[in-house]
Formats: sequence, structure tokens, C-alpha cells
Amino acid sequence: MDTLAPYIPDYAFEGEPATGSTMRVAPGVHWLRMPLPFALNHINLWLLEDGDGWTVVDTGICNDTTKEAWEQIFASSLGGKPVTRAVVTHFHPDHAGLAGWFVERWGAEVWMPALEWSFGRMLSLDDGKLSREPFEAFYRAAGFDEELMAEVPSRLGRYPQAVAPYPPTIRRIEDGDSFDVGGNSWRMVVGRGHAPEHACLYCESLGLLISGDQVLPKISPNVSVWPQEPNADPLALFLSSIKRIKMKVPDDVLVLPSHNWPFHGLHARIDDLVAHHDERLSATLEYCREPATGVEVLKRLFTRKLDNHQLFFAIGESLAHLHHLMTEGKVARSRGEDGVDRYTVI
Repeated sequence: MDTLAPYIPDYAFEGEPATGSTMRVAPGVHWLRMPLPFALNHINLWLLEDGDGWTVVDTGICNDTTKEAWEQIFASSLGGKPVTRAVVTHFHPDHAGLAGWFVERWGAEVWMPALEWSFGRMLSLDDGKLSREPFEAFYRAAGFDEELMAEVPSRLGRYPQAVAPYPPTIRRIEDGDSFDVGGNSWRMVVGRGHAPEHACLYCESLGLLISGDQVLPKISPNVSVWPQEPNADPLALFLSSIKRIKMKVPDDVLVLPSHNWPFHGLHARIDDLVAHHDERLSATLEYCREPATGVEVLKRLFTRKLDNHQLFFAIGESLAHLHHLMTEGKVARSRGEDGVDRYTVI
């Protein structure tokens, strides 16, 4: 593979909307930004004019700060029209967190992929009691020592704390489905790997792609193995789906991502993401010349200091690369008497 020039995002705007306000990015399409209580401290959401009402795309995490910011937008930006529909790209709490609140607040109908809804609804009902044993086994197998194992209980039952009561019903959207918003047709293009059935939304007439977390301009979306599916190969799903997006969506769209800023250059960014993971896979393979645990690979892939939140994403990503190498027949996994998995080049 030829070496690619360093990717430089071609951002479409200078600056971003202040919390509680909106910025027009295309006819009938408005950008808003909500704070997040993580190192990645914001999420972009989208407000679409929809005839006698409004459609929102993604909702933000469930907390008072986000609700207050939405109330400011309701008072200043809706022109007296209601929110009639909430489209949710995927189940992660910064995207789906207030979906149920929009149902309660406006009577809005929630549109989202069924697999995302079912996964989110399942997690919203999980208090962590039944999950503790498989979670602990998963992270112990990844090579967590006692100090790291002490952090595992903090990850149990977290999802219900970040979402409003989950909507009991939805309108399902699937790959290839098209629906009208304000006279413009939007088509779902599925993404996988970051989430089970991530909805990217392409509008040909406006030249827009709402990419959610599937394609971001500056950071690589998290692609992780999680305890709920301990033998998964999410990286295979991610790589195949972004290559498919490149085939299905033209390069000249304006990409509206969930983090950072709207940008041009979709195809170059997809090529860059593929190259990034190729490099990570090559590095991971080298780290397995001698038997290595997931944590040992993590420490070599992620050399910066990680907080608790980042640590669990990093081990998930490290395992994703190891599992993909197993799928490719390049690495074998064996479990020792200590219950820890070690990965070795075949």
C-alpha cells in the first residue's frame, strides 16, 4: 500500500455554535453543540426544519446541563413549532440519552435502527448485578492486575445513569431506507464496528452526510471489543462498512460529524482511517512476536496517560486489533492457568 500524505481535515466553518444556540450549515439544517462530561467534551447535534415541526438528529447525554441547553434552543430557535421526530444514530448515551425525554417533552416519535434501540433498551434496564461476573472474567483475561480489576465495578450499570427512561416504542430505520424531512430525502447508510447498526444519513439534494461517530475528521472512532460480546471482531465490521460508505456516498458531500467540525473530503478521510488501522494492526502484530496480553499491547499502543474512562476504551481497542489479527490467521490466543489470554504470532 502506498504511503498516504498526512491527512489534514478541510473544515467548512470557522468556530462553532455556542451552547444553547444554533448555526445554519445548509438550507433547513442547523448545527448545535452540547457539552459532555468526558475528555471528549462536546457532541454535535442537528436540527432539521420539517414543515410544521422539527426533526432532531441525536439528543445529547441525559443531564440537567443538556436539558437546559435544549430549553434555550426551544425558546429561541424553533419559531413556535414543535419537535415532532428524534432520529437517533446509535445507542451510545451522548446520542440517545435524551430520546425518551423528547418523547415526554414533545410527544416526538423516535426513529432509530432496531438493533441500536434493543441494545440501548437492554442496557438501560441493566443494574450491573448480573454483569459483574462476566465483566470481571473478561477484564481478567485481558490481563488486568488487581489494581485495574478494582476499577471494573465502576463500569457496571453506568448506562442507565446517562439516559432518560428509554422510549418503549420506535419507528425502525434500516440500511437503504429513505424518509422525507422538509421536502428533502434522507437515506440511511449503515455503519458498523463502532456500534451495532449505526445510522449515517445521506441527503443527495443538499449534499450532506450526517456521519455520526462513524466517520470523524480528527479522531478515530472507538472500535472496541466489549464484555457483552467477548469474541467479536468489530474492526472487520468497521473497515468493511466505511469502505462501503465510500462506495455509496459521493466525495463532494459536506460531512456533519458528531465530534469536531463539519468537513469536506469524505473519501480521503476514509482512506486515512483504513491506513491508520493498517498501521495499528502491523504494530500489534510486532508486539505479539513474544506472547503478549491485551494490557501489554495496550501499553504499547497507547503511550499517553489514560484516565479511567479512556482506559476501558483503550483495552477494548487493543483487543479489537488482536481479534482481527486472529480472524486473519496471523495471531493465536491461548489462556494460561492464571486465566489470562496471551496472543502470539503464528
